[in-house]
This record gives sequence, structure tokens and C-alpha cells, in this order.
Amino acid sequence: MIETWTEIIANIIIAFFLLSGAFFLLSSSIGVIRFPDVYTRLHATTKGATLGISGLLIGAFLFLYLQHDIVSGKLLLAVVFTLLTSPVAGHMISRAAHRAGAKPVTRHRTDEYEQAIQKQKQHQK
Repeated sequence: MIETWTEIIANIIIAFFLLSGAFFLLSSSIGVIRFPDVYTRLHATTKGATLGISGLLIGAFLFLYLQHDIVSGKLLLAVVFTLLTSPVAGHMISRAAHRAGAKPVTRHRTDEYEQAIQKQKQHQK
């Protein structure tokens, strides 16, 4: 089988998206195990979901389009919805965790959200 240069480049691009998506999913699963608190674990989870799943879906879309001439609108919609919903969901879960009393590990930083809540309470009084 002799491939043209365009087919070789297309296969390299597809492999790049699939491998980068798999890398982000693997690193996010390691982050969930290794990170110390809810917020850093949530960051790893949402980053992995957004970039990992999007990379895999884009790689699958390119494979179907370039190899089989199939345009899958469902894959593109899944990428768009993942990019829109995953960061927002992570943000809302982190706010709910903070309001429920889960404190971040603050070794070398301060809890700025707690300070903002305290300032807001003082202004309301």
C-alpha cells in the first residue's frame, strides 16, 4: 500500500488528536488520585473531560471524514457541548463544595473566595 503525502499527514493529525486526548484523560485520572483536596481534583477532572474527550472526538471525526468521507454532526455537537458544559459544571460543583464547608488546602495561598464572601457580608450589614 503506497500512501500519498496528504494521507500520511492526515494520519499523523488523527493520531495526534487521539493520543493527546488519551494523554489528558490519563493525566486527569492520575490527578484525581494524587491531588490533595476537592478543588484540585475537580480541576483535574474537568480539564481532562474537556480536553481529553474533545481530543478523542475530534480525532474520530477527522478519521471518519478523511478516511470514509462521513461527516458526523453528532461528534461535532458532542465536542461543542463538552466544551460548553464541563467547565461550567466544574465551577458550580466547586462553589457548592465551598458553601458546604469543604476548605481548600492553603499551604502557600489564601482562600480568596472566602475573603470575598466576608467582604460581601460586611457590606450588607
